[in-house]
Amino acid sequence: MSSATVSSTLQVRVRATTYEAQKVLGFELVPLEPATELPAFTAGAHIDVHLPGGLLRSYSLLNDPRESRRYCLGVNLDAQSRGGSRHMHEQLRTGSVLTISKPRNLFEMDESSPFNVFIAGGIGITPLLSMIARSQALGTPWRLHYAARTRQHAGFLDLLAAYQGQPGADVQLNFDQEPGGQMLDLNAVISALPVGAHVYACGPQPLLAAYEQATFSLPPARVHREYFAAQEAAATESGYTVTLARSQRTLQISPGQTLLEGLLAIGAEPTFSCQQGICGTCEVRVLEGTPDHRDMVLTEAEKAANDRMMVCCSGAKSARLVLDL
Repeated sequence: MSSATVSSTLQVRVRATTYEAQKVLGFELVPLEPATELPAFTAGAHIDVHLPGGLLRSYSLLNDPRESRRYCLGVNLDAQSRGGSRHMHEQLRTGSVLTISKPRNLFEMDESSPFNVFIAGGIGITPLLSMIARSQALGTPWRLHYAARTRQHAGFLDLLAAYQGQPGADVQLNFDQEPGGQMLDLNAVISALPVGAHVYACGPQPLLAAYEQATFSLPPARVHREYFAAQEAAATESGYTVTLARSQRTLQISPGQTLLEGLLAIGAEPTFSCQQGICGTCEVRVLEGTPDHRDMVLTEAEKAANDRMMVCCSGAKSARLVLDL
């Protein structure tokens, strides 16, 4: 996985926008040519959406992976929006044409699991919806714990209601700010896991921090998560030299500067999106040196190999890096 290329993008049309919850809109994207199919995707996948001003934002695909003629997104209007979700909410209209990437998956579902447990916080429901559809198709029993402040803040409840009563399906809603509501007890959820179950979580940082504590003693292969935001700040503490192997250019990254800022300052154009190390868009091969990994994409084993890094947030532990750029 490396920087996106022109051939990895395609154009789609916004067929419909729907109100899903407070500050949450749904978008249905279809091919420009009605009879054609979109590239296939797997449960948990996302696409990058190209927006004006060079913005690139990643959104999970929430529909059934068996569907080949549409992609469905759910977008929360972020109070700290840097332009992406605000543009999607305020500027996109039915009929708008968007440039998007082909689907990529950093949150894959293990289809060999005998039971799946899904934990969603707010808009974190989106990647789990495609996993639920896949579980149903496989005949794998599943349970969803969906936490939101109130019912009005929880999107896609109609979609979830359709699963109620189906064999192997269990939808449990948790609205902590409604009368009698309380925070989702993740320790209780994890202690009640069926034998061999895999568990998946997506949501805000506090939920994922509690999730990591609750699942600490479980086999890592059965514990899956996807982050909305970085756990730590981008690496800016030290200065180091970066050589770009392809262009034979060298630059100095000063203390207080991110690697991405340095690359952009000299006109290098790595593909990037989230700027927090959570989407994987900016992955670059490392040819020499030791990165200071700050991303939430690479596994611990992949980080230890030091042969790739996310240039939006990671830096260097060595005095010099050589990148495949």
